Amino acid sequence: MALSIWEILAVFAAGVGAGTINTIVGSGTLITFPVLLATGLPPVTATVSNALGLIPGSISGAIGYRKELAGQRRRILRLSVGAAIGGLTGATLLLALPSTAFETIVPVLVALALVLVILQPRISKAVQRRRERTGTPARPDGGPLLFTGLTLASVYGGYFTAAQGIIYLSLMGMLVDDTIQRLNAVKNVLAAVVNSIAALFFLFVADFDWTAVVLIAVGSAIGGQIGAKVGRRLSPTLLRALIVVVGTAAIVQLLLR
Repeated sequence: MALSIWEILAVFAAGVGAGTINTIVGSGTLITFPVLLATGLPPVTATVSNALGLIPGSISGAIGYRKELAGQRRRILRLSVGAAIGGLTGATLLLALPSTAFETIVPVLVALALVLVILQPRISKAVQRRRERTGTPARPDGGPLLFTGLTLASVYGGYFTAAQGIIYLSLMGMLVDDTIQRLNAVKNVLAAVVNSIAALFFLFVADFDWTAVVLIAVGSAIGGQIGAKVGRRLSPTLLRALIVVVGTAAIVQLLLR
């Protein structure tokens, strides 16, 4: 599909924004997805193009957080298995379900993602207080509960990537005793695994808009580096507010299609 110069700039800018936000906290798809829909792409085509385009951003963000990844090889390898299984399952569901079902489910998924964005700080604080009260430390690898939770979250990520990073951080923050920056580094690797597995599957069975893919890929790679450099300085509250605004616009747009 031919894009106007303004649409090209909008998709590229959305890619930069998504790469930046995904690296810092997640939910970048809530920026790119509505922009792709606004250019006239069908929802499924927009989703698969977005998944492929965001891979360089996830890799870029993981490289930017490489210092925080030190000493986490075992944890990453273990959780990446679940991410790969879940991502492939989610990608399969995306194409197996009828398009009408997809268009019905997506607004619900986006709304759920926004609720998680809003409630995540309270959930993390509540879990931390419970740990302190019971004196029960979190397991280094999170145990079977974290593996299962991240696998299910990756099914969602392979189906529709919005806010999978928020879900990952919420689960790891509740079940792993480590710093948020180190967990954020793991989150970026897991997101790259899910997006790569899903996109590899889509390459053989789905239609892409390659112009959108390239624009998002370049933009998200740049955004990944920006996010890694400034992530520790930006206000989480401001980021959540931005995500909620963009996500709400996405829901409205989807419901009006």
